[in-house]
Amino acid sequence: MGGPAAPTVSRMDDYHKLIDPNAKWYKNRRLVVLNLWILLLLITSTANGYDGSMMNGLQLLTQWETAFNFPSGSKLGLLGAIQNIGSLGALPFWPYACDGLGRKKTIFLGAVIMCAGAIIQTASQSVEMFIGSRFMLGFGLGFCNAAAPMLVTELAYPSQRAPISSVYNGLWNGGAVIASWVTFGTFHIPNSWSWRIPSACQAIPSVLQVFLIPFAPESPRWLIAKGRDAEALRILAYYHANGNAEDPLVQFEFQEIKAAIDAEQLQKQTGWLTLFRTPGNRRRLRIIVAIAFFSQWSGNGLVSYYLNQVFDTIGITNKVEQLLISAFLAIWSVFVAVTGGLLCDRAGRRPLFLISTTGMLLFFTLQTTCTGVYALHQNKAAGNAVVAFIFLYSAAYGLAYSPLIVSYTLEILPFELRAKGFTIFSFAVSASLVFNQYINPIALKAIAWKYYIVYCVWLVFELVFIYFFLVETRNKTLEETALIFDGDESVVSIWRKAASKAHIEGAPISDQASDSEKADSEKAIELHVEDVTQV
Repeated sequence: MGGPAAPTVSRMDDYHKLIDPNAKWYKNRRLVVLNLWILLLLITSTANGYDGSMMNGLQLLTQWETAFNFPSGSKLGLLGAIQNIGSLGALPFWPYACDGLGRKKTIFLGAVIMCAGAIIQTASQSVEMFIGSRFMLGFGLGFCNAAAPMLVTELAYPSQRAPISSVYNGLWNGGAVIASWVTFGTFHIPNSWSWRIPSACQAIPSVLQVFLIPFAPESPRWLIAKGRDAEALRILAYYHANGNAEDPLVQFEFQEIKAAIDAEQLQKQTGWLTLFRTPGNRRRLRIIVAIAFFSQWSGNGLVSYYLNQVFDTIGITNKVEQLLISAFLAIWSVFVAVTGGLLCDRAGRRPLFLISTTGMLLFFTLQTTCTGVYALHQNKAAGNAVVAFIFLYSAAYGLAYSPLIVSYTLEILPFELRAKGFTIFSFAVSASLVFNQYINPIALKAIAWKYYIVYCVWLVFELVFIYFFLVETRNKTLEETALIFDGDESVVSIWRKAASKAHIEGAPISDQASDSEKADSEKAIELHVEDVTQV
């Protein structure tokens, strides 16, 4: 990860050449401040992960089960799914809030609703009250989950954008770690505070966002789209170049963003139907919907929400042992997810997805086999092997699906369609989650370990799809990545506009430049365009 932009560069064929390779971001005070603001946004994903693991932990608490009359079957499925049903309820409002109010205000709105939901959940006196509060939590989380990753992607320093935005979703597992240890810590409290304390802790990220998000920077891309160019340039300059608005990197960022957004608005690429009109957009949509369903229909839902029932199928019934395995699994998952996120530019998105899906297929098949052996022959060694394969499966899943599904979705969408396309992605995730959380406990109860075979077959389909349809996007700017789906001409057009207006080595590339300068600039642009469009 680089630091501030270098004072001069020799050519314009790669934005990396506008970044001083010897500068360290952690030695630049304003980049440190920017990353602290981004950290405030990253905890949105942590809050989401906390909820999933908290529900897993609460099912292991006798005090919680007693308070709500030992929920099972469809009622247990509803308790797990209601948060995502709440997110679905908020979904029609997400894109209009993000594009109309702005990223910051949308996060603030969602955080306020989540605070209210956490208070009601903590004070619940009946299962109906608990379900209602979880619906409210999901409703508020929907707004935060829509705006926060977009703001991370649109604010981050260019060389840090891909890994930081990938780490966003990887931190879902960070919330799971916290929830696992909180529920383990309250396990021995002999009253309702054993589950009320984890419920109250769920409000902490939202409280921080309510008080701090009004002071965070807004997305420069959103500001430019609203005609507030001066504010956007000021934010880019302040955080990316120590306040120097004439910095070559800042000028190029600003001009590339402006050229891309102007082109989208000129082509009227703003309506919902635009997502289906062009071959490039249909290609985006096919990938987005697919990875959304893959992220939840790969067998991971069993581990995320119903791990205790998985343990029951292999003879691990001691509650303390179940809680400890769950807690260590969460730590393992967050480590792998963050590692995968940091590798996204080095290894590439496509290789990570292929390795991840292949690993999931292998380890889930082995997990299914060992579970079947235990069920049929009560073989203790087979039961223990299942635990090992759960850890290996989680590593395979976490390498790509935990960190990349959100960052990849956002980077392949152009700005004017980003909120709407991400809404469709979120709808697909929530719909698949609701189905899984409602069906999984029923299917597990009905056919036990044989239900795993369904996921084994589905994982084969996932691997084939990833191999034939996923597009590589590494080491490109946000605007370039979005444009590679629209063909070479779109990339060339945006690059010509950006390069003709950005200041390179102290002078703009314009009609006043010499013939040799124009020729050099044209050659540099063509070289970069050739690199960008090699998909």
